[in-house]
Parts: sequence; structure tokens; C-alpha cells
Amino acid sequence: MQATAPSAPVLPAHPVWAALRHYHPGPADAALDFTARLARENGWTAAFADRVVEEYRRFCFLAVTGDAPATPSDAVDQAWHLHLAYSRDYWDRFCPQILGRPLHHGPTEGGAAEHDRYYRQYAETLARYEAVFGPPPADIWPDAARRLTRDPRARRVDPATHFILPRRRVWQALALAVPLMLLAWGVLL
Repeated sequence: MQATAPSAPVLPAHPVWAALRHYHPGPADAALDFTARLARENGWTAAFADRVVEEYRRFCFLAVTGDAPATPSDAVDQAWHLHLAYSRDYWDRFCPQILGRPLHHGPTEGGAAEHDRYYRQYAETLARYEAVFGPPPADIWPDAARRLTRDPRARRVDPATHFILPRRRVWQALALAVPLMLLAWGVLL
């Protein structure tokens, strides 16, 4: 017998989802609200940050209602990290009043066994996400290989002190510049 995923109308009946659905992290009257800060700190558009906050809500639902640990995508993890910085909101309002329990964030201890564990947990989180909410948006929830192999190599860069160029543009520029430099030096004559 094939199990069917819950339809969207079932979710609002769950008390955690009913509370999460309208919850917004941080103080409501802040000049720089949570979503705007998330966008600014990650170099995202406001629209993308809004989507990430929605996915953060979904992740939190999965994390507190599931039988196994949940692992967030990198984008969702950025929202979680920022929310933890709003410590009064997170520990005094969000966990007790919205989630009904604490939700701790534990980083990896490193090593191959931890990588395998988080890989498995993330793949299971994606499967559970799909069963509850439908297919996850790939731009926020990439597959496990990207999330746990490629994404951890990313670094935060200050654009005031560094140039940020896509590799494709660098190779295009080199393809044009190297022959011109060789011509200028008389090598290609």
C-alpha cells in the first residue's frame, strides 16, 4: 500500500504549524527587521530572504514534530543562526510559545562519520519535507551532495575589500587578455 502525503489543509490543524505560520522572528517594530537583516547579511534579495524565512518555519516544524533529527539547508541554517542571535525572542518566545519545546542547534564535530550522519539526516529531512509540504524549492533546499560537499566550502566575502567575479567571467576575460598580452610582448608575431 502506498502512503500518501498529507495535503496542505491538514497542516493548519497541527498546533505547531498553526503557531508557526504567522510567526515572524525578532521584534515587530525594528527599523531593520529580521528578514531585511537576513537579506543584507547574506547578499540576498528581499524576496529570496522572505522565501528563506518561510522555509525556516517549515524546517522548524519538521524538527520539532519528527521522530529523527532534522538538518537544514545552508540558506535555512543562515536564518536559524540569525534567529539564535535574537536570543530573547528565540528562547523566551519562539521555543516555548510557538514550538512548545526547545530547539537546540548543534554543529558538526567533524570527520567522516559526522559527514555521513549529516548526509543521511539531510536526505531524510528532504524526504520528510516532501511528504509533508511537497517538493522543496531546489534553490533553497539543494540535494544532499551539494549541501554537504559543495556548500560547506563557501566563504563569506566583504565586497568592500574583494572583487567578486563568477569563474565563467574570469575565464572569458583571460581568454581575451592573454592573447592581447602576448601580442603586446611580441610573442605571437
